[in-house]
Amino acid sequence: MEIPTPSSQIEPVKLVPESRFRFACHKGLSCFTQCCRGIDIILTPYDILRMKKRLGLTAEEFLLVHTDVEILEKTMLPVVRLKMREEEGSPCPFVTSEGCSIYEDRPATCRYYPVGMVFLKKQDVADKEEFYFMVREDHCKGFAESREWTVAEWRADQGLDLYDERNRGWMEIILRKKSLGPTAELSPKALQLFFMVSSNVESFRRFVFESRFLSSYDVPAERIEKMRNDDVELLEFGFEWLRGVLYGDKGVDLKPGAAPRESGPASS
Repeated sequence: MEIPTPSSQIEPVKLVPESRFRFACHKGLSCFTQCCRGIDIILTPYDILRMKKRLGLTAEEFLLVHTDVEILEKTMLPVVRLKMREEEGSPCPFVTSEGCSIYEDRPATCRYYPVGMVFLKKQDVADKEEFYFMVREDHCKGFAESREWTVAEWRADQGLDLYDERNRGWMEIILRKKSLGPTAELSPKALQLFFMVSSNVESFRRFVFESRFLSSYDVPAERIEKMRNDDVELLEFGFEWLRGVLYGDKGVDLKPGAAPRESGPASS
């Protein structure tokens, strides 16, 4: 799976954390904010948590106002895309002449740029391969700047370790689905559960605490209390639970005699 990046030319060179490049983006460049227009940004679960909190919205409100739902190519899993403004150039709703109005909580895609990342996982192979690549847009003047980075330094500067860690469970489910191939169909109910956990933490919290969920699954009391008020804790729990629901992996244990809420892929 490729970490989404703005539409542009991708250099056909695999990069590693030690690979070096020159780049800087600042208001003094003539292309400033041009990369924030006409772009396709798939929002990760942690993006949604950060952005909705920054905007003072519930997940449902954020999804309604700022996103469209689409099906991720080659996996048929539902994801959300950031909705651009309906005006010339299709700018991001958060871009201004001064830059990004939510810069501290900008999505992972924006943090990676101009670096892209690819995750590869083959079926029945535990390890996954990941590498980086460089994204260049004709209008971008940032590559002419003298500031030099390694890929690892860029990741650290952009706070990507935290974002990647928070989104790891989501990425693993997507990679697993992709490795199983198109014949491993998930039921409509399974897709609904995946979308709920991925994009609407308040809805998932109600699902856990206002249904018979906790009477079916063996969840330690300490973790339950953390999940009541901590969105990140609930998100991590959700993807751990989904791995068992969707793929039959060892995840959240059922209580003796309890039946699972949903079965895995039709081919399994």
